Amino acid sequence: MMIMKWSAVAAAALTMTLSLPVTAHASAHPTATPAATVPQVLPIGVAVSALPIAVEDRTGYQRTSFRHWTAGDIPADGCNTRAEVLLAEAIVYPEIGPGCTLTGGVWWSYYDEREVTLAGALDIDHMVPLAEAWDSGASAWTPARREAYANDQGQPTSLVAVTARSNRSKADQDPAEWLPPAPDALCRYGAEWTATKLRWGLAVDEAEQDRLLDIAAGCGDTAVEFTPAP
Repeated sequence: MMIMKWSAVAAAALTMTLSLPVTAHASAHPTATPAATVPQVLPIGVAVSALPIAVEDRTGYQRTSFRHWTAGDIPADGCNTRAEVLLAEAIVYPEIGPGCTLTGGVWWSYYDEREVTLAGALDIDHMVPLAEAWDSGASAWTPARREAYANDQGQPTSLVAVTARSNRSKADQDPAEWLPPAPDALCRYGAEWTATKLRWGLAVDEAEQDRLLDIAAGCGDTAVEFTPAP
């Protein structure tokens, strides 16, 4: 069992951010969008401090506990989640052939600042790797929720197309153990990691929080935007 602790100030700040605007909106419009689907925006330092802290535990983890890649958000298009992410992130849209074969596209791998022209040279990285998600709270989820996490296109930063080399260098490491090699990627990466953990209610360990706070200290103008997962 994971025992979590919160910074009282951060928890109060997050509670105000999540509740006040939604309450005001709902009172004026009874059919307003449910709070869980309303995007939230926090300064990166506040966002990091709002993450619960827990000791990580990988007991029982298997990659097969997270079913992926599924038929994607548009089952009728014949493309699985991987291909749909590639289509969404292409800077030059590829041609789609039989079996959702993608040719002729161009992508930008921001981890290592490389332009990629072959879809097969890209991996779709889970911003928070599956093993790290398990350690941080997903071990208690239902199989259906873990499948939703592994194929999450509801927040663009949850899955990212990057070079296979950079993704495999990262593996299942958290920011205390691995960061993108491109210096200009640091603030974006810290924000997207934090956004993913907030979206899915995942915890951080102390070393991970310390590294994220170090990143936040140098990225004060960076905002973290996330939508709580349904």
